[in-house]
Amino acid sequence: MTARQVTYTAARTLAVQPLDPATNAPPPAGHVSIDVAYTGICGTDLHIFHGAMDDRVDPPGVIGHEMSGRVAETAPDVAQWQIGDHVTVMPLVACGRCPACRTGHRHICHHLVFLGIDATGSLQSRWTVPADTLVRLPRALPLAHAALTEPTAVAVHDVRRAQLRAGERVLVVGGGPIGMLIAVVARRAGADLLLVEPDSYRRSVAEALGLATLDPTAVDAVKAVTDWTDGAGVDVAFEVSGAAAGVSTAVDALATRGRLVQVAIHPTPREVSLHRVFWRELTVLGARLYEREDFETAVALLADGHVPAQSLISRIDPMEGATHAFEAMESGGGVMKVLIDCRPDTDTGADPR
Repeated sequence: MTARQVTYTAARTLAVQPLDPATNAPPPAGHVSIDVAYTGICGTDLHIFHGAMDDRVDPPGVIGHEMSGRVAETAPDVAQWQIGDHVTVMPLVACGRCPACRTGHRHICHHLVFLGIDATGSLQSRWTVPADTLVRLPRALPLAHAALTEPTAVAVHDVRRAQLRAGERVLVVGGGPIGMLIAVVARRAGADLLLVEPDSYRRSVAEALGLATLDPTAVDAVKAVTDWTDGAGVDVAFEVSGAAAGVSTAVDALATRGRLVQVAIHPTPREVSLHRVFWRELTVLGARLYEREDFETAVALLADGHVPAQSLISRIDPMEGATHAFEAMESGGGVMKVLIDCRPDTDTGADPR
């Protein structure tokens, strides 16, 4: 096979092409070239596929940011990485000068460049990135599993923002990949947890992982949560659904001085019961992206098997099947995580290490 790339050219249009010859040029100072093994598809990638982010992607462009691979070449001034090292990428490039950066919050830089959105991404056989974005992977961790590091880091950051304590009762509203990972990470932190999800397939995945679930189309979710907590409500609610009803459920299910962690991206304003926030002295927390410590924790959770990567990866498609992979994710039914095999010398189904 030849080295290739998947290029987003217009709404609902992906082109599989030979790799841009410029990609084979030596990496510039401070950069590393990676032989990409796998790239995962996430909700943001779907927004791009739908044409909703053309102002940032500027098509044609190579997208993708949930990935794993091996170091292929380093710039002469990069000493900390060696050819063959297993790596993933924390795809954030901060300006270092804005108010957020100056106060230590580089992950929400006012001028953040997100690799795979604002700059070239990982849906290609070789990807050149700044060396300081690399995160080391243990060689024993299969590279297919390691492609879940980025979404796991999101979940780790969300749980850390909640300041979750062992024994607290937690509600996760939305059982997509991020909601599922939040549930897994929160349970690992000692939470007593309930996941609300209307889709039967997603509930079945959660239940197979030993998570308690609730179908909001079959019962009054807030009443069920209230009964579960003996009338008190939950200590923490993670809103991961992106739906107006999900916001209401999360807020109404909170106990006195409970914490709402807003994870889902809502492109339009939502009504929120500020009276409820006032009446119960609730805390509302935004949770966006991740920091390096979240990535390092995510790697450890995957390597130790605390995140059940094999159970969450629904399928691995070749680059030629990228459009079908996006459509499968778009349908929402019957898939959790979908990976694209970006290796030029293997077929899908080969050893995923």
